[in-house]
This record gives sequence, C-alpha cells and structure tokens, in this order.
Amino acid sequence: MGEFSSNTPEQQADFAQVLVQQRCQTPVACCRSRVLLRTELLAMAVNFDAAWCATDLGEHRPCRHTYERYPYGTLPVLDEKQFTGAFQWLGDPGEVDAEQATKFRQLGEGLAAEGLELPQDFVTFHVSSKLRGSLDAVSVTGCWSSLSEPLPSPVEPGAFLLRFFRDQQDCVHWYLYFRPSGEVFVINSHINYEYEARDSEDWEPESDLSDLAAQTAAILWCAPSFENFAYRFWLENRLWHAVNGGGDASLDAEMRRYLDHYEVTAPQGA
Repeated sequence: MGEFSSNTPEQQADFAQVLVQQRCQTPVACCRSRVLLRTELLAMAVNFDAAWCATDLGEHRPCRHTYERYPYGTLPVLDEKQFTGAFQWLGDPGEVDAEQATKFRQLGEGLAAEGLELPQDFVTFHVSSKLRGSLDAVSVTGCWSSLSEPLPSPVEPGAFLLRFFRDQQDCVHWYLYFRPSGEVFVINSHINYEYEARDSEDWEPESDLSDLAAQTAAILWCAPSFENFAYRFWLENRLWHAVNGGGDASLDAEMRRYLDHYEVTAPQGA
C-alpha cells in the first residue's frame, strides 16, 4: 500500500490528510498530490462479496426467512442495453418535482465538495413524479425510500455511502457506494450506517466500525448501477405477486424468461 500502512480506515484517512499537507507546497504540487492520493486510495479499494438480498420467487427460488442473500452469480443476467437512464420500462416519468430537484441539487453539491458526483439515473428517478415511488409501491416486504446524508465508508478512506432504500423493520438497507476513483455502485447491508454515524450523549452504537473485517463482510455489492438495481427489484417484486398470488397467467415474456433461468439452472432432483 505504499505510504498507507495503517490498520483502520480512520488511521488511513489521517495519513491521507498528512500526505496532502506535506505535498501541497505549491498549487501545481497540490494538484499533483491529490491525483497521486486518489491513485493510492484506488489501490486500497476493498473487494466486496457480491450478493442480492431479496425474498422468494415461489418454488423457483425458495427463501427460508423474510430475506436471503443470494450469490450474485446465481441471478439471471439482465440486458444492460435497456438501462439508458430514462427508465422507459416504467412508462411515463411524469413531471419534474421542483422540491425534489432542489433537494438533490443540494445533495449533489455536498458530494461535489468531496470530489464525488451523483449518478444521473439516480437523480432522474428521484426527481420524476411518476418514477420515485415505484419501488415503494411494488415492494412485497414493505421497503420504502429513505435518503440519508452522505456517510463515510467504514472500510475505505475517501469513500462514502448514501442510503436510498430500507426495509420497514431495518432488516436491510440499500446504499449508493461512492469511491474516490469516481466509481459508483449499489450495496446492501444489515447495518444502518446513518444510525452508527450519530453523535449524541445518549447514543449507543450497534456495530463496531473499527472492526475492518466485520464491516467489509457486512457490505455486499449488489448492482453496477442504480437503474440496474431498480429494474431487478421492480421485476422480482412483480414476479412474487405473480407466482404467489396471481398465477402464471399474469406473467409477461420478460418475467417468464427470468423464472426460466431458475428452472434451467436448478440442480437435478431438486
């Protein structure tokens, strides 16, 4: 890791600040130091396990509890070409909500101060009047949209989490994960990092943020983009209604193709 030899994200962040101060002797040197620092932070990027947190799809994909974490490699592959950022698969996006637009502009400005940028698909979804409630409406486990402030990653200096969706009983939270390299993807975790970030006299943490191994294990990569996440969540929750209530007659071609994946890949004799 070169000059970064500390054991915790907090110590690594302290080293990062010291390095910037040491290198920023002139404006040009400062610019170069920040580029170099970003490169060094990228080299420290954590490899998260990949899993999709969801409920059953009837007999096609059983679930022992409210949720299971299914290895990402076992999921049907989605057609990435349909993810244009327009969410055309949800139909008419409606009007731009002015209040939401202001909220997300301010959120974007806060992230920009950290050298980070909100993905445009994420913004489009949340400021469009007929899109932003789509996942809440279809959720079979009572999940709802809940936006946090940007939260420092417990495992990577310079990285941030932004929660946008949560289970009604806080069994699982979904976040955008921002890396200083500019990479943004979706993660899920059972940890409410907004709660863990509180700072008050009567606050008691529920997770040890200094335990790097435990925190890394608690964060699961689950989608390469927000629209990819939104589509799979929307499709699977509609599928749940079809296979557990509406019957196969309510399945469209894409839903049938999705379920066929599990029929084809199921172990012999299962």
